Amino acid sequence: MLYLGADHAGFELKEAVAEYLRYINTPFEDLSSKTMVPDDDYPEIAHAVAKKVAEDPEKSRGILFCGSGIGVCIAANRHPQIRAGIGYNLTAAEAMRKDDDANILCIAGRVLQPDFAKSIVKKFLATKFSGEERHIRRITEIEKYD
Repeated sequence: MLYLGADHAGFELKEAVAEYLRYINTPFEDLSSKTMVPDDDYPEIAHAVAKKVAEDPEKSRGILFCGSGIGVCIAANRHPQIRAGIGYNLTAAEAMRKDDDANILCIAGRVLQPDFAKSIVKKFLATKFSGEERHIRRITEIEKYD
């Protein structure tokens, strides 16, 4: 399952990505408010998405949106079995999946344009983990600190 979440600064971009996901028939659950809530706090929504993804980290994915992508990324990475990264371009989205087996993509709602954000989401969802020994070794090292 794919889970979405956004604070007020990422709400508009989340809505555009949600529309795109419906268009490409990708099921998702939106865990954020259904309407824009000024001054809501990004940690709450990041924790909600991270908890859901952590329930089945091999099959679940998440996409989080805040103003810079940084706040939700920090909050999500506090959870065991979560590897969240900031999707600032296509290369980053591909590398975080291929090399780091990231399961949550964090997007900057105040920085990225909708069409570019959609292309980043597409790359993130289409890229598989390489499974290379060196990447597995590094992920295992990271997990020591969970």
